[in-house]
Amino acid sequence: MKKRTLKLPEVNFSDEGDLRHLHLGTEWIQGTMRMDAPTALFHEYIQRMMAWLLFVEPDTVKSRQAVQLGLGAGSLTKFCHKELRMKTTAIELNPQVLAACRGWFKLPAENSRIQVVLADAAQEIQNPKWWGTVDALQVDLYDHEAAAPVLDSLPFYNHCHRLLTPEGCMTVNLFGRASSFDRSVEKISAAFGADAVWAFKATREGNTVVLAQRTPIRPKREVMMARAEAIEAQWGLPATKWVRVFKPMPK
Repeated sequence: MKKRTLKLPEVNFSDEGDLRHLHLGTEWIQGTMRMDAPTALFHEYIQRMMAWLLFVEPDTVKSRQAVQLGLGAGSLTKFCHKELRMKTTAIELNPQVLAACRGWFKLPAENSRIQVVLADAAQEIQNPKWWGTVDALQVDLYDHEAAAPVLDSLPFYNHCHRLLTPEGCMTVNLFGRASSFDRSVEKISAAFGADAVWAFKATREGNTVVLAQRTPIRPKREVMMARAEAIEAQWGLPATKWVRVFKPMPK
């Protein structure tokens, strides 16, 4: 992949009662934090980015590694680090976003379990040190216009596939027109295999979270529901609802 030359947007925030929103120089909301619960996942689609939890045993989660491509307001990074107790890395292109997350969105300082790599995700994920190490890869890469994913090519998804452990999953936030969604799913299916791809129904806001497995499996519904109940009890995520609106994509 060619190295991209990008003009980085200015980063700012707005407050709405107990909510703080991140903006990249426009009115589009790029992430939200509850002031009184800074590690909570506010948006429905962000909660659904955790659907990989349905494919692993809950007692193994803290021994796994999560990587976010795109820091946003730091929601997934904070949740994986603080609530799930996972080793967590975010890869973020814009240093202003990192400064905003540390200054305004309560992102913890780096330690042995959390780091932010300032880099172009398209380039960084080609570093062999990441290959086969990631259990939960969360891709949420939008620019200031929020019109379509910044990285959405077959080579990109091939690189994402290579990052994952055998039990690893990628979750992707797809937002935009239906034709764009279909093309994205085609590329994800080409990289991961058609039997590895699952999707939620779209949220009211138009976000559709797609999940792709490194090793395709079809857990029985009772297994998924038991895990969902454990996820709900332990981490407060609406996982039993996920099971009802989360299905393998038709081949």
